[in-house]
Order: sequence, then C-alpha cells, then structure tokens
Amino acid sequence: MINNSITFVILRLAIGTSMFCHGIVRVVKLPKFSAWMLEKFTNSMLPEALVIPFSYVLPIIELVIGVLLLIGLFTRLSLIIGGFTMVALIFGSGMIEDWGALPSQMIHTFFFAVLLSYLNYNAYSVDNALKR
Repeated sequence: MINNSITFVILRLAIGTSMFCHGIVRVVKLPKFSAWMLEKFTNSMLPEALVIPFSYVLPIIELVIGVLLLIGLFTRLSLIIGGFTMVALIFGSGMIEDWGALPSQMIHTFFFAVLLSYLNYNAYSVDNALKR
C-alpha cells in the first residue's frame, strides 16, 4: 500500500508541476498568449468569439489545477477538470491540424485518467489530512 501511495504522489506532483508551469508562464503574459492563440486559430473553423475567451481562461485553469494538485486539495475535482481541459485542447489541436501537440496532450490526459482511477491512494495530500 505504501508504494502505491508514493507512486500516486509522484505522479500527482508530476502532472501538477506540468500544469502549474503551463499556467504560470502564460498568466504573466496573458495578452501575448491570447494573441498567439488567436493567430494559430485564424484559419480554423472555430470562431474568434470562442477562441479569445478560451485563451484567457486556459492559463488560469492550468495554474489553478496545478496548484491544487501540487498540494493535493480537491484532487478528484482537479483531475476531472484537468482531463476535460485536455479533451478541449485535443479538440483545438485537431481543428488546426497541430498533430505534433497531440502526443503531449494525450500523455497529460492519460495521467489525469490514471490518477483518477487510483484516487484511493491519495494518502499524501491536504485532502487526506482534512479527512482525519
């Protein structure tokens, strides 16, 4: 059981760090990130009215999910939102035919799904401390 809990925390910290880094580097340059994303989606079927709000919300979602996973708070909800965020990113990559982004997004999705499946091993977390 202890190895499963250690494995879980290592994977949780890995995906949490990835999401935190994705979010923090984008939040500090939010207008530039949004402009970059809008440019990437110029020739896609997705309307600007969807791309712009998503480009502003995405970094905040990534940052919040990252922080919550790093400390292990609201872990289940964070994993679910993180998984659906990845599905949205996979959809977006498909719309602009950015097939190179898919492997990373699929790996992130896999992490979220596996961690959600083994959530009962989330021993080293704020969630677990609050249960006591």
